[in-house]
Amino acid sequence: METLDLRTQYKHLYKPSAKKVVLVDVPPLQFAMLDGIIPAGQRVGDSPDFAEAMNALYGISYTLKFMFKKRAENPIDYPVMALEALWQTESGIFNPDVRETWRYTAMIMQPDIITPEVFEEGRAQLLQKHPGPGPARLRLEPFHEGRAIQVMHIGPYATEMATIGRMDEFAQANGLTLHGRHHEIYLGDPRRADPEKLKTVLRHPVL
Repeated sequence: METLDLRTQYKHLYKPSAKKVVLVDVPPLQFAMLDGIIPAGQRVGDSPDFAEAMNALYGISYTLKFMFKKRAENPIDYPVMALEALWQTESGIFNPDVRETWRYTAMIMQPDIITPEVFEEGRAQLLQKHPGPGPARLRLEPFHEGRAIQVMHIGPYATEMATIGRMDEFAQANGLTLHGRHHEIYLGDPRRADPEKLKTVLRHPVL
């Protein structure tokens, strides 16, 4: 069985150092995506909409994985990658304490073997097993983030602002301008992990 070692191939993007902020060039990748809104004052962990997004994304990702792993000819195995999200507010300020409406794009990276036709086949299977609005919101889409700064944040989400401050300082010191949406990659499950040991990649595109 052929194995796609995606975690090794993209290690520099998904396991950066926590000690220093770095500049990276993110290549074009494709993702299973869906968009959503978290109303002002609602926590991400309490959002039914975000929970629905996570269930749909993991559902399609595992469905596609096993479609390739269990096929009779030329089976291929690969890992399901981490949950990611792009965040923005109407004010443009990223701060978990800001009590305004949050718009997000939740997503999980998919290997190149997942074509639009394969994706739709997988989504049809998922809808048959788990009918509902979540799978119907899914799409497969390329995303080219390009130049960005990133760092590993270790600890609870509530302490992210200190790490984001380090990113701002790095950008200023290197003549970089932040633009676009704040990007987070969740390497731990907050429902199970010790909050002090949670690992989250923080990334932001720059000019």
